[in-house]
Amino acid sequence: MEGHLTDGVVEVGANGRERYYDSRGYGRPRGEGVALSRVEAAHLLYRGDLDSVDGEAFAGFLTEHDDIVVDFLVYRDLRDRGFYLSVAREEWVDADEAVDFVVHPRGDGPWDGSVEHRVRVVGERASVELTALGDVVLAVVDEESEITYLETDAPDVTGSSDLALDDTVEGVLLDDRVLCWDPPEPLYEHGFYGQRMGRDDDTLQLSLLEAAHLVETDVLSIAGGTEAVTERGRAVEGERFDRRLTVYRELRRRGVVPKTGFKFGADFRTYADVESVDDLGHSELLVRVLPADTELSPRDLALDVRLAHGVRKRMVFALVKDGTVTWRSAARLTP
Repeated sequence: MEGHLTDGVVEVGANGRERYYDSRGYGRPRGEGVALSRVEAAHLLYRGDLDSVDGEAFAGFLTEHDDIVVDFLVYRDLRDRGFYLSVAREEWVDADEAVDFVVHPRGDGPWDGSVEHRVRVVGERASVELTALGDVVLAVVDEESEITYLETDAPDVTGSSDLALDDTVEGVLLDDRVLCWDPPEPLYEHGFYGQRMGRDDDTLQLSLLEAAHLVETDVLSIAGGTEAVTERGRAVEGERFDRRLTVYRELRRRGVVPKTGFKFGADFRTYADVESVDDLGHSELLVRVLPADTELSPRDLALDVRLAHGVRKRMVFALVKDGTVTWRSAARLTP
């Protein structure tokens, strides 16, 4: 059978609907025929199930439409994995412009209206706006045409950790940390604030973030108060300190304990349920704090995801704008 390109779609006439849409989920019906996206037409040409489009076989058609090459590679891969796909054309499926394909669950097709994945195709040299992630799978095509799938979402970051103290703790600001000489035991043991100076020394060392939060919540008292801590934080970190403090506050408000993620190349590692430091489990999340308008390359995104996966954690991006935090996460996916 032969197709004809008209207004951006490839039309196949008589029996096209039965042959392509009804039996295998390609395109959308037009009478007894079918309208195919250019990617779908390329795949049918590649398989030999469509003879030509306006006289062009697969090689000629793809050469003429080289802007669909990366999309074609992903479409072919997902079809090879046993999925039916719908191309995210506005008049075909309900999907925003950030999505290229809607992948239906195995056994379902476009006639079922079910959705397994919403897929956005990107090349490895593209940039990805982090706030645009969430409920979408990134299909990253590298320079050797291999495909990496990254599932993303907008996580509800919550926990059950909490601490209530009756008395104010005294602390002293020294360089880029605060020391508490005689802290109450629950501050560390149950709130997991700071680090002990030594095994037999109860002196508590607080980070500037921890200290700022404790001063703001009237748990800690130091000379100069909140202003002294935040000024010191800005002196050593610049505006990054304010972003990190915003996220630190929000994590504590949500019942999550943040600790430094330095050894993992992140801002924080987090614990959702801390009852006692002695019974502390593994941290669950790695959190990177970034401005809300941050764009990352797929390579950098994949690096963060790979690092988190390697230490059995999930990568979360805390995107800050005007004191508000937007949460996005990413992980490897095998469709």
